[in-house]
Amino acid sequence: MENHAALHSPPESVSMENTSEPKLLSKKAQKRALKMARLEERKIERRVREKAAKKEKKRQQAERIATGEQVSEDERSQKRAKTNCIRRPFAARVVLDLGFDDKMSDKEITSLCSQLAYVYSANRRSSNPFRSLLFTSLNGGYKRWAGTEWWSECYDRLWMQDSAEFTSEDGESSGGATNEEHRAEDNTCDSSPEKLLATPASRDRVIYLTADSTEVLEELKEGETYIIGGICDHNRYKNLCLDKAGESGVRAAQLPIGRYLSHLPTRKVLTVNQVFEILVKWVETRDWELSLYAVIPKRKFQDAGAQEGPTDGGSIVHVAEDGPAP
Repeated sequence: MENHAALHSPPESVSMENTSEPKLLSKKAQKRALKMARLEERKIERRVREKAAKKEKKRQQAERIATGEQVSEDERSQKRAKTNCIRRPFAARVVLDLGFDDKMSDKEITSLCSQLAYVYSANRRSSNPFRSLLFTSLNGGYKRWAGTEWWSECYDRLWMQDSAEFTSEDGESSGGATNEEHRAEDNTCDSSPEKLLATPASRDRVIYLTADSTEVLEELKEGETYIIGGICDHNRYKNLCLDKAGESGVRAAQLPIGRYLSHLPTRKVLTVNQVFEILVKWVETRDWELSLYAVIPKRKFQDAGAQEGPTDGGSIVHVAEDGPAP
């Protein structure tokens, strides 16, 4: 009877936890995760070494001072520069357009993340930082920093607001052209750079930086917005940022790199952070030539011969849509 009862007894419920199998990563994903883990470990080790070296340098300097040894003027000036640096922000906005993740590999996205960190660092260290640093079209695990703005929307949010904010008394929404006219009138009434950044931007004050444009950017102006395409594509996509600027109805311009560095013997390729550093350097010096020579890697000048200084040339340099030079 016991056997008979056992045959007719209802089956025991099987736990879903036991039947569910862990999702296995592909070999490519496993290699990627392992590589990222190694990079993170190396980063931590490097920071420990840098911290120890900095501590040792301070200790040696303190010993030299205690023994009466004279500290070099360079060391004193560097210390004074760090403690007495007066920051005068430049009232303009730089936008990093991150709306190209679908056009990059995981390796390229990782490279872009590193470049964005350099962008933030360059602005933070500058004596004339940009007033606003904005990252748009956020779609992924990008690191965020204090004092920056991050939008999931595209950069066109700069001049587009909710229709309720522009609704007339009879409840009808104003047209786009009317909104632009209203903003233009407001900007005319108060054209201070700080005011222009605080209010919705007019499209004529927004410039997308791309080497595919025929217009050359002559100077940076307070109250304007400059967009850098956040993509590391190694020149796979032509006119990508230029077409996007046209679709958005904003100006496109290239930096005057070909005018000064047309004699470079190597590929004229700049990373996203190098483009930004050139902008920051221009704000500090108001000189494109000094800015370019200060930022362009020195290896690109090794075979340039005796030719130095500004030259007239029409080289189109890919600045906003490329990744690191090999």
